[in-house]
Amino acid sequence: MDLQQMRYVVALAETGNFTRAAERCSVGQSTLSHRIAGLERELGVRLFARTSRRTEPTSAGAAFLVRARECLAAAERAAADAAAAAGVVRGRLAVGVIVTTAAVDVPELLQRYRARHPDVRVLLRAGGSDELAAAVRSGDLDIAFLGLPDDERPSGVETVVLDHDHHVLVVPAAHRLAGARRVTLRDVAGETFVDFTRGTPGRAQSDKAFAAAGLVRDVAYEAGVAELITRLVARGLGVALLPSAFVRPVAAGDPALALVPVADGPRRIECLVWSRFNPSPATRAMLQVLGVRTADVGTATARTATARTAASGSP
Repeated sequence: MDLQQMRYVVALAETGNFTRAAERCSVGQSTLSHRIAGLERELGVRLFARTSRRTEPTSAGAAFLVRARECLAAAERAAADAAAAAGVVRGRLAVGVIVTTAAVDVPELLQRYRARHPDVRVLLRAGGSDELAAAVRSGDLDIAFLGLPDDERPSGVETVVLDHDHHVLVVPAAHRLAGARRVTLRDVAGETFVDFTRGTPGRAQSDKAFAAAGLVRDVAYEAGVAELITRLVARGLGVALLPSAFVRPVAAGDPALALVPVADGPRRIECLVWSRFNPSPATRAMLQVLGVRTADVGTATARTATARTAASGSP
């Protein structure tokens, strides 16, 4: 058994097709099939159930995949640590990003990172703050940019606050409140709302604000992404509360939307999180680009200004 055989098994499990798995591994299909068959003979079990139309792991294959991925990750980390000891940062950096990230220009950040560390492969994954934080805790992601209610901090990870923000009311341009100088939650509690899916941190930010004000509201439409929320509002289906730093550029390019300040509206933080357990060289290199020192963990407030300046690319 060798690492290449493990790579073939993982590729076949993830693609479900010998041809696509061979293309991913840059080998001929016959080579990949022969090596997997040889591994099955060595182990004495079938790793995949095969038909003319489907290929999927058996129960033995599923068990093997768990440890195979661990072995491949350990081998990759060993190579990255050896390179780092020689002054070269290599390996993989898995980055989670919420779609409403505004404290950091992520493409610009990655451009600066690549200029310093061109040998690192970067994997980007979008999602909700709760699932991204869980992925960092489990080791599936190295770092993540999150948005949370301003009184919450994710558990089990190191955290640095990048920025504080407040929500604004997003309404159709023809809405009665469009052009208002300022409103309160009580002024808008009777409106039909479009919001994030119930149970997510994005939704919790508005739910907590209304609960604190002793108000209830009607959320008629739930969506998983902010872009869809703004599109529903533009169609006149409701109003929404969204982070100002994210939605202002959106509204500036869409005449169907108007923004109204909310005096007692939700407030949130944007933060960066990473694993507490032995960050990889690629992770430490990204923290350096952001101006975050891992030796400073536990003093997030003191690091906020430094991280925000570094994230914006300012001197």
